[in-house]
Amino acid sequence: MKTNNYDVIVIGSGGAGMIASITARKQGKKVLLLEKLPALGAKLKATGGGKCNLTNTLSSEEFMNSFGRNGRFMTTAIDMLNRDSLIEFFLSIGVQTDTKDGFRIFPVTHNSSTIIKALEKELNSLRVEIECNQSVQKLLMSENRISGVQTQDTIFNAPNVIVATGGLGFPVLGANGDGYEFAKELGHKITDLYPAMLPVYTKETWVANCTADTIAKAIVRIDLKKAKKLKAVGDLIFTSKGLRGPVILDFSREITPLLEKYDEVPLLINMVKGKNEDEVLQIVKKHASSNPDSNVLDNVSSLLPLSVAKELCQIVNADISKKFKDQNGEVRNNLIKIITNTPLTVVDSVGFKKAMITRGGVTLKEIDPTTMKSKLVDGLYFCGEVMDLDGPCGGFNLQWSFSSGNLAGHLL
Repeated sequence: MKTNNYDVIVIGSGGAGMIASITARKQGKKVLLLEKLPALGAKLKATGGGKCNLTNTLSSEEFMNSFGRNGRFMTTAIDMLNRDSLIEFFLSIGVQTDTKDGFRIFPVTHNSSTIIKALEKELNSLRVEIECNQSVQKLLMSENRISGVQTQDTIFNAPNVIVATGGLGFPVLGANGDGYEFAKELGHKITDLYPAMLPVYTKETWVANCTADTIAKAIVRIDLKKAKKLKAVGDLIFTSKGLRGPVILDFSREITPLLEKYDEVPLLINMVKGKNEDEVLQIVKKHASSNPDSNVLDNVSSLLPLSVAKELCQIVNADISKKFKDQNGEVRNNLIKIITNTPLTVVDSVGFKKAMITRGGVTLKEIDPTTMKSKLVDGLYFCGEVMDLDGPCGGFNLQWSFSSGNLAGHLL
């Protein structure tokens, strides 16, 4: 085996790994970036549907709050590389950004290849050594500290190793959980791992008849006693087998652990922007009064897309040839209830195969948030998705990857 010596070895060439390599090199370190695939940034290429949603316009405070109770763990990393400084960094390497919706920030090309090419060019200009097709098999230790890594055919020596291997999502893009194994072998605890930010499948088949429609600002709740307080708001999209859209992608991190425990997860969905039963009843009655020849389907479709209105009417056995007032009382009551709280049952998900994010990872209790350094092993750092911290869709996770990678690369 040939031997090579470095100051820092970075494992993984996603957003976190590339930024960590760039930052460490700017500190004057001799850096080696190892990637198991033939090219850099495979997972980054798929980010944001290939458009690469880099970050968003929230303040740092709001940004961290969006990650929940562990959001404060990010404080040092975000202070060091926040949204504005990230945009400045990309501008400095030739990437301009824009925000067409006033929230999500993309490269102006809306193409992730722009980001990958710019980062790769910067890595090369800084003379970061890059080795692709190198699968790390083991982290090496000497006298209770990191001493390097062993790949399938080489030992690389370094007193510092940054693990930026990502999670378990999209195994075709190189994810296999190796970072978790490295951490476990060195004594770190890995929290339970679940697929997140992914579509789900439902028991109800009627959703397949509504695939052309998107429900804006749907409110999704879990109808389980222990999860009553959980909810998410956002656009909902029906699929041939279930549900997707931003609200489901965000909420799936809460659904998948329950799915593993209960096999089925009942949802209640308000598809009328939070309106209650009284408000919905008044709207339906008003529409019926203003349109004397309208039937119940016409009335309900004043609130919902026609395809959805038709399915809900069928579920409660409403006669769509009749007016709303001519339905029997039980049907009218059930129709108003199902409009405000539509029940759907999640029975499966696409799993890690197409999960954009992994919920869980190296426990944050064993990582110093001011450095991203392991509290257990000297010379070991973590950044990005391999840690137990994930956020909603909308540039949150990529900003966190860049910020944590930058902090780890400083080797404080």
